Amino acid sequence: MSELASSISTDRIRRLNAIGIALSAQKDQNQLLEMILSSARELTQADAGTLYRLEGQALRFTMVQNDTLNIHLGGSGAPVGDHFPLIPLYLEDQQPNQRMIVAFSVLHKKTVRIEDAYHEAGFDFSGTRAFDQKSGYRSQSFLTVPLLNHEGEVIAALQLLNKKSGQHTISFDETDQEIAESLASQAAIALTNRCLIDELRHLFDSFVQVIASAIDSKSPHTGAHCRRVPDATLMLAQAADGAGFPGLEDFTLSDEDYYELKTAAWLHDCGKVITPHHIMEKSTKLETLYDRIEAVADRFEILKRDLEIQQLQAELAALRAGQTPPDHTAEQQAIHQLEQDLLFLRQANTGGEFMADDHLARIQSLRQHQWVDFQGQTHSLLSEDEAMNLSIRRGTLNSEERQIMEGHMVHTLAMLKQLPFPKHLQRVPEYAGGHHERMDGRGYPLGLTREQMSIPARMMGIADVFEALTAHERPYKKPMPLSQALTIMGRMVEDRHLDPDLFALFVYKKVYLDYAKKHLRPEQLDEIDLGSLPGLALACADQTHQ
Repeated sequence: MSELASSISTDRIRRLNAIGIALSAQKDQNQLLEMILSSARELTQADAGTLYRLEGQALRFTMVQNDTLNIHLGGSGAPVGDHFPLIPLYLEDQQPNQRMIVAFSVLHKKTVRIEDAYHEAGFDFSGTRAFDQKSGYRSQSFLTVPLLNHEGEVIAALQLLNKKSGQHTISFDETDQEIAESLASQAAIALTNRCLIDELRHLFDSFVQVIASAIDSKSPHTGAHCRRVPDATLMLAQAADGAGFPGLEDFTLSDEDYYELKTAAWLHDCGKVITPHHIMEKSTKLETLYDRIEAVADRFEILKRDLEIQQLQAELAALRAGQTPPDHTAEQQAIHQLEQDLLFLRQANTGGEFMADDHLARIQSLRQHQWVDFQGQTHSLLSEDEAMNLSIRRGTLNSEERQIMEGHMVHTLAMLKQLPFPKHLQRVPEYAGGHHERMDGRGYPLGLTREQMSIPARMMGIADVFEALTAHERPYKKPMPLSQALTIMGRMVEDRHLDPDLFALFVYKKVYLDYAKKHLRPEQLDEIDLGSLPGLALACADQTHQ
């Protein structure tokens, strides 16, 4: 071998090694495929080339390159689409497709080298001739190499066309074949690894979303919460990423960071799989196996009937005595008051964001009323347990039930900490477990302060609260308009519950509006008066970001 040939060979081997390293490091499958074809053409000086992927019993054109015709389809170029038909490995009579060079190469798992397609009798190049006639190209030398995975199965095929030497087209030689086969081997390993990684990630993502869907399915009233919180979280993260917003100047996220945060958002309520169904589904304050408000209503009906019977008995006595029927104004007022009291209790039973002190006092006053059963026994109009549940200030859960519900965060952390997350997902438990913490350290489950929490964990707190306030499936409240939800969140900022800088970003960057257009009902999208929103003055952000 001459010194020049030896130098060229050494350079090609070095380039082949460098390409192999680059292939193993490539994370994007489309870019990987493009790199395989481009590198093979570079090493063999091929003017054109095609990469095929195996789909069942056919080969699909995945990447097509041709320098002379300036064609670049697939990868960073235009999509291949339906420009080229599938190449079947078997004919209609189920005989092997031996006439197509790429099909033959795949079926026999062997490299095929053709000096000149127009003078090759062993294969059918009619399609090639038709392409040449249409494009003005001259397809001549071919080098077709199958890509085999670690199990010896063909996963793709590489076809190189028209080796160039200056302005001339020449044949591919044995060295080209060896180089192409070596690259194909490395490419098959890289492609197999990439496919396995992608498939594992897809499996993991699907498993995560199955868990979230299972939790959502436990309650039709919160049935989209686990799906919507990731949307709100990532919208907020994207608004903050690299924006240089006051208080968040250095915050940036890589693709892996986004994936980690998305995974945490999907898993943020996974501990609810342990939460008892009757607590998750407690849609009214008196609900147990059934809504006990109807039992309370029956007692009111008994009191109302007692008054009506009392009226009728008085009228009957007056008629028998030949007297004027008595005035029943007092009884009618009492009946009306009973109706109003029952209406009040029904409203109190639905829950809400806050119950006033005078309403609590009215419940305790009603508890002092009595009714008599059919056995003549006297009972309080409201039992101690009924009065206690009806006096819940916020929502529908009493203190004991709320403690059980809050325990889902303990279970969430315990479950996630048992999982052997890889390095790029190590912070999933921290992010997922922080959305009920408060900036003043009075949250749960760990009582962390703002300084002890990462920005993504604080983001999830904003997203979780906003979704809960604006959700339209909750039976105990009407769909909340944006102005009301943001006002409540602003007060939570003032109470040192939510992060002030993230709330300002959420408002000024109109993250709430992007979310609302995707998930809320049209009637919830009302006007927002930023000047009147509480909580914004506590943020580092100034008013120029409106």
